[in-house]
Amino acid sequence: MDLIASAVAGGSFSPDRIAALLRTTKEEVAATAGLSRDAVARRARVGSPATQTRLRELVEILNRVEPWAGSALAAYAWYRSQPLPGFAGRTAEMLVREGHAAAVRAYLDEVALGGFA
Repeated sequence: MDLIASAVAGGSFSPDRIAALLRTTKEEVAATAGLSRDAVARRARVGSPATQTRLRELVEILNRVEPWAGSALAAYAWYRSQPLPGFAGRTAEMLVREGHAAAVRAYLDEVALGGFA
C-alpha cells in the first residue's frame, strides 16, 4: 500500500487518515511526529506548513520502511521502538520529534544501498 496516497485528503496530509491507517489516534500521530495536540485538532493548524511538513516526514519514512517491515503497522512499530545504530539509542520517532527527519532519511538511504542497519 502507498501510505502517502492513502494519507492525503483534499491535497493535504490528514491526521485522521494517518491515524486510521496506523490504527491509532490522531493525538498519538501528533506526538510521534513531534506536534502538539492542537496541531492536529484545529483545522487552521492542520494545514499550516509546519504541521504538514512533520506529517509528510512521518509518512515518507513509514512508506520507505513498509516494504521490508511487511506492513504499515510493522513500519510504525519500527519507527517507534527500534533504536537506530549511530544515533545513541534514539529511535526514528525520537529523531523526527527533535527535527532530524533528514537524518532518518539518510540512514534509510544508507540501508537501501547495502549499509548495515
